[in-house]
Amino acid sequence: MNYNWNWGIFLDPSPEGAGTYADMLLSGLAWTVATALASWVIAFTLGSVIGVMRTLPSRAANAVGAAYVELFRNVPLLVQMFLWYFVLPELLPAGLGTAVKQLPDAPFYTAVLCLGFFTASRVAEQVRAGIHALPRGQAQAGLALGLTRAQTYRYVLLPNAYRIILPPLTSEFLNNLKNTSVALTIGLLELTARARSMQEFSFQVFEAFTAATILYLLLNLVVIAGATLLERTVAVPGTR
Repeated sequence: MNYNWNWGIFLDPSPEGAGTYADMLLSGLAWTVATALASWVIAFTLGSVIGVMRTLPSRAANAVGAAYVELFRNVPLLVQMFLWYFVLPELLPAGLGTAVKQLPDAPFYTAVLCLGFFTASRVAEQVRAGIHALPRGQAQAGLALGLTRAQTYRYVLLPNAYRIILPPLTSEFLNNLKNTSVALTIGLLELTARARSMQEFSFQVFEAFTAATILYLLLNLVVIAGATLLERTVAVPGTR
């Protein structure tokens, strides 16, 4: 194969007229991190609510929680991304739909909502499993002490459940981080999209995607290190 390697391409000016190819990739990395963090806030918050609903004695709450999980977990992420970006604005009233389409950075907001709601369905299952893994006596003890059910979840069940499910939650965050690459299909210039742009402009495909791979790897290692430190910090004394 006749391929001309050029690792110095990263210092060449980008055709966008601002900065180098390295700056282009770092800009994509910044959008990736911003999208992952913003969508995780939605995923963790909504997923916790749905997960709690699936453990309540109320049949209605269980049904709503199960319906949400099955809907968002069983539809491919790419399909959901297209539905949020192309279909949802058409279903809104004309004025609102037009405003949504004309939002600055609309791909970013769409990706955040799509990833947030999609990942929430997976977080909900982790929360549900964590609560069910606790001894039944913890909930009964909280209620016997005079706490309301909401207070029992807030002060007794959820703090212990989160300790149990921290490793799988870390995996879900990493999946969410990598799933941001799907947003390139709706025009978000995240890391993978920037790597594609670089290889299309410069024809240095191996250099572009090698750099993107290294950046993803370093970012994930930082997340894993942070999660490991957090797990040690919140561990119950005597369990580690």
